[in-house]
Amino acid sequence: MLSAVRGLSRYHTEESLRAYLLQRAHRTDGGCLVIHGYGSRRGVHQKVAGRAWAHIAAYVVLVGGYDPALDVDHTCGAADCIEPTHLRQVSRSETRRGRTQRAQCRNGHDRELDESTGRYRRVCRACNREAQRRWREREAAEVAQARAAYGRS
Repeated sequence: MLSAVRGLSRYHTEESLRAYLLQRAHRTDGGCLVIHGYGSRRGVHQKVAGRAWAHIAAYVVLVGGYDPALDVDHTCGAADCIEPTHLRQVSRSETRRGRTQRAQCRNGHDRELDESTGRYRRVCRACNREAQRRWREREAAEVAQARAAYGRS
């Protein structure tokens, strides 16, 4: 069954992979079993044991009955959770159905609706405006520094 997991190191057995995953995980107050993979960010999908996704490898060794045609979904919503009771296999359309767009961007600005699609815009205009302003300031500072180095003012 381990051969069905893409990116998994071939040197693992089910017992060694189970021990490896449980060694790298800790339990949170909310009941999730959070894994520390190769990445340092909390709350994102983690890769372990080669290039395999941790939640898929955990489903194979902790739950069993893995079908590669289906997606492994988290019922708790935490992408780095490998708690067996929080993992389930669903179709791709079922996975997508539960996703919603947030009303604010990551910087807290209210997102605008795109009239052509009726969905929120991907790029926040306020954040884009600020990024362009910072870029123009950097470019102006580089030009001024180059002119000063060349002898112009």
